Amino acid sequence: MLDRPHIVALARAWIGTPYHHQASLRGIGTDCIGLVRGIYRELYGLDAETPPAYSRDWAEGQGRETLIEAARRHLIEVPKTDARPGDVLVFRCRAGALAKHAGVMAHPRTMIHAMEGAPVCEVALSAWWRRHLAAAFQFPIVNGEGYAQ
Repeated sequence: MLDRPHIVALARAWIGTPYHHQASLRGIGTDCIGLVRGIYRELYGLDAETPPAYSRDWAEGQGRETLIEAARRHLIEVPKTDARPGDVLVFRCRAGALAKHAGVMAHPRTMIHAMEGAPVCEVALSAWWRRHLAAAFQFPIVNGEGYAQ
C-alpha cells in the first residue's frame, strides 16, 4: 500500500541503521541519500537510479543542485509549506549553499534522517531545520493518478 502512514512506517524501520557514506541497506548502513533511495526501493521494488560515487563535498565540486535535480526526476515537488508526513525534505546546511541533506517527514514536527556520526534517527523538525529547508517532494503513486494521501 502506498500511503503516508506506510511511508512513515518504512522510514521508521530504518531507525538505528548505522551511518555509512554511500550505503543504502536497512539495518546495515546508510547515509541520508541512501535512506531515501532505500525507502523508494521498498515502495517500488527497484532503485530509481544508481547514483555515481560521490564525496562528502560532491555538491560543491559540481556547482549544481544535484540532489534537487535527482529528486525532481523521481519524485513530485510540492511547495515547502505543503510538506506532510511521508514527504522527502531536502536541506541546505547553510544559507546560499547547495542542497545536500535529505530526510523524511514523520510528523509535522519530526523527521527521520541519517547524519554522519549517528544512526538513523527521528528528530525534531526544529526552527533551524525549517530555515534550511530547500525543497519538499512526494513519492508518486504507482499508477500515476495523483499523490500519496
